[in-house]
Amino acid sequence: MAESASRNFSKKLIEIDISSDTVCPWCFVGKKNLDKAIDASKDQYNFEIRWHPFFLDASAPKEGVNKKEFYRQKFGSRVEAMFRRMSEIFKGIGLEYDTSGLTGNTLDSHRLINYTGKQAPDKQHSLVEELCLGYFTQGKYIGDREFLAETAKKLGIDGAEVFLSDPSNGTTEVKEELEKYSQNITGVPHYTINGKVKLSGAQPPETFQSAFEAASS
Repeated sequence: MAESASRNFSKKLIEIDISSDTVCPWCFVGKKNLDKAIDASKDQYNFEIRWHPFFLDASAPKEGVNKKEFYRQKFGSRVEAMFRRMSEIFKGIGLEYDTSGLTGNTLDSHRLINYTGKQAPDKQHSLVEELCLGYFTQGKYIGDREFLAETAKKLGIDGAEVFLSDPSNGTTEVKEELEKYSQNITGVPHYTINGKVKLSGAQPPETFQSAFEAASS
């Protein structure tokens, strides 16, 4: 036990700040690749991961709208090819990409992620995983507060349902996080590692591992 604690103490710390949106499929792919890199590097480093908001479409409707129709209006004739491409990418990470269900504004999901980062920071990374699984593979609506609350409850995040019930809770914090971490970036996912190494896009695990090494030197 003492030997294990000693090894853990001697590891270098890797702090990762991630800007993302919960309806961004590349953000989820990037997370899965990051998780592979972390798993391959856990004997060398301890990790602290923090998720921050970004809005791909801040004007997206609060009420859920048909996902396929929403993206068809946004991207036109390109949308079917985009869906096929994402299906291929998701199969590569062992998941089925689901284009059914609703999409819309992601503010409530960011409120919950921010709340979790303060109340149960050790569960924030897992929360993002579960929200993305629901939205991208199970046809869940990311703006459905019942879905959000159920996901939080599943992970043992106390007080989430009451917090979400008041739409003013957490909005100021989300805005502050947006300004602090995401105002100078144009796309997501975006990663800042130990405050000095920056990566954008759904990078392969090997790229993350190289970034860990550079950031810890």
